[in-house]
Amino acid sequence: MSFHVLIPARLASSRLPDKPLADIGGAPMVVRVAQQALRSRAAQVVVAADSAAIVQACAAHGIRAILTDPDHPSGSDRLAQACTLLGLDGDAMVVNVQGDEPLIDPQLIDAVAQTLADSPRASMGTAAHPLANLQEYQNPNVVKVVCNAQGLAHYFSRAPIPWHRDRAGEQWWDSNSPHTNGTDGFAPLRHIGIYAYRAGFLRQFPTLAPAPTEQAEALEQLRALWHGHAIAVHTTTQAPGPGVDTPEDLERVRRLWGKI
Repeated sequence: MSFHVLIPARLASSRLPDKPLADIGGAPMVVRVAQQALRSRAAQVVVAADSAAIVQACAAHGIRAILTDPDHPSGSDRLAQACTLLGLDGDAMVVNVQGDEPLIDPQLIDAVAQTLADSPRASMGTAAHPLANLQEYQNPNVVKVVCNAQGLAHYFSRAPIPWHRDRAGEQWWDSNSPHTNGTDGFAPLRHIGIYAYRAGFLRQFPTLAPAPTEQAEALEQLRALWHGHAIAVHTTTQAPGPGVDTPEDLERVRRLWGKI
């Protein structure tokens, strides 16, 4: 299996300006993400940047970066252009690692790539882990996913899915073992925002019409399901490290980085 890691990075951020360049242990955050990705089995790791400042910061730390259009509406649009700039074949596998995940586990990157490689029916791969408590299950900022018996996604939602009709509002999984349901063998899953694509589909994705479900939930991956594309889901027992959206998140990650 061969795959490429692409890391979309843009300077604009309403809650944390110049986020990719925020210092974490003496290096910009986007560099820390790339360094983690380089510990995976990826054939190459490339930052797809929207500004020369990010490209220069990456170059100063020996990280490859390419400059993409600053006006892309989404990370997937940016990665589609990056695939073209890099001349990737349509069957090449690409893993999208978010540029604000400096604690990303390299083994998770490998697992998501392998999941797509093992799923010829799927156009995309992603990951999920069992939810540990009722608060996460009910939190609309926590995206949930329901899969079928083949490990393909049925649906993603901010709502608590699946909704247990007969025990609504209860913590219906086994409180002593949050990774299994003591009653019916089913645990709700939290979606992890990492994606694998085949480069041909990634280039096609921005041309697909936005889905009504995508617009209602504000979840871009629902566009793929709406248009009939399968998404294979790797399920892990390990929750990912925290990402960075706010100044408070940044301080938390800095403290965690110092303990690595």
